[in-house]
Amino acid sequence: MSNEARREESEYERREADERRKRVEELDRFADERDAWRARNHAYYAALERLARFVVPEGQSVLEIGCGTGDLLAALKPARGVGIDLSPRLIAHAQKKHSELEFAVADAETLDSPALDGKTFDYVILSDVVGMLRDVWSALRALRRMCNPRTRVLVTYYNFVWEPLLRLGERLGQKMPVAQQNWLGMQDLENLLQLNHFEIVRSGTAQLAPVDAPLVAPIANRYLAQLPGLRHLALTQFFVAKLAGGGGPIHAREYTCSVIVPCKNERGNIDDIVARTPELGRGTELIFVDGNSDDGTVAAIERHLRAGTRPRMKLVHQGDGRGKGDAVRKGFAAASGDVLFILDADLTVPPEELPKFYAAIAEGRGEFVNGSRLVYPMEGEAMRFLNSVGNKAFGLALSAILEQRLKDTLCGTKVLFRRDYERIARARGFFGDFDPFGDFDLLFGAAKQNLKIVELPVRYRARTYGETKISRFRHGAILARMTAHAFRKFKTAY
Repeated sequence: MSNEARREESEYERREADERRKRVEELDRFADERDAWRARNHAYYAALERLARFVVPEGQSVLEIGCGTGDLLAALKPARGVGIDLSPRLIAHAQKKHSELEFAVADAETLDSPALDGKTFDYVILSDVVGMLRDVWSALRALRRMCNPRTRVLVTYYNFVWEPLLRLGERLGQKMPVAQQNWLGMQDLENLLQLNHFEIVRSGTAQLAPVDAPLVAPIANRYLAQLPGLRHLALTQFFVAKLAGGGGPIHAREYTCSVIVPCKNERGNIDDIVARTPELGRGTELIFVDGNSDDGTVAAIERHLRAGTRPRMKLVHQGDGRGKGDAVRKGFAAASGDVLFILDADLTVPPEELPKFYAAIAEGRGEFVNGSRLVYPMEGEAMRFLNSVGNKAFGLALSAILEQRLKDTLCGTKVLFRRDYERIARARGFFGDFDPFGDFDLLFGAAKQNLKIVELPVRYRARTYGETKISRFRHGAILARMTAHAFRKFKTAY
């Protein structure tokens, strides 16, 4: 591996560490003020306590992840209560206020702490925490270790329709300022729970009027908040979940994998792709498909091939073919793995995300795993505003047409079994060879073959090398025609 590749790999790790440090600093900065903010918004926190006490009986063993100063955990009167938080200052305040409980500093995304080793709990609480997490998938994965078959998990979070009001409250000094949040909808959270083998026991909403207003607030919160239509406007959304399948170990088959990287003029990313693409399953081959680059991309790939940087690496020349769709099909044709991955060479989706896609398909969560960039906040100018609006519109349209939920149809990261791709390819004549991007071709084909499509949220990053190949208006017109084509094929065929 070249020195440059090692440098880029450590740069990625440094950025991740920086993000964690910033989160700790943000939490520490307001630790001394946390109780004052809770008092200012007493009605909101009192309602959360009522909800948690309704779900969690007294005298249970309870773990609260993101416990703050420990007030919610103490209100549950647990027989054994453990609270963790990323902020050392918050934990210090919590231990001083509630000496009868146990508190420890730990990251929700790993839950690595001696206080948690070998322990499970009757109840686990994540109250207004998922918005602060950088990687909700990893946090829910780690959470499984804290659960036994009878554990119940309570997750509460803000309704994203309240985002403008909550941001306004911050600017007016009525709400504690927080870093950028993950504004997850209930379907997003349910999907993330299911990807990690949790099943929903019940779900609901609360707090239509999170204020101290005698008569008005009780009526709004206890009665109006439960009415159809109005319930979708309530501030608090919640899930009660349990381990699926009786809580046994996750069973995953081991597959060989092929990661296809279509590339054109991506020389500056090649070393990083080679260094950072992980080994998956029973072995991973890395296949670059070059679209006639003229910036030295091919030379960069061939340098690794000559050096034998990693085994099972190939270079395919696209030749006279054009477009990403053609490159992907050539890469799939050269692949030998059981599972096929598409990784865009611009690295806007980090290769470090690929093990999550492998887990989803190897554990039977889905048969076609589609990345979704529209769940977490994006980095900088990773996606221009009009692109984002267009992606959301196409997602809504195709969800209705294909009758499977798709939030982001155009994320380049897609994963499926090679045997299923071969079925899609054989049936391609049903739709025709119409898609230069390849995304719709695969999604339409997967839906036609009745594959279970699941989405996996990813953090979308800004490019660090090269230029985007997407033309918003020209390509948008092509996508609109393809959407109309899909409607005709799916909705008028029977």
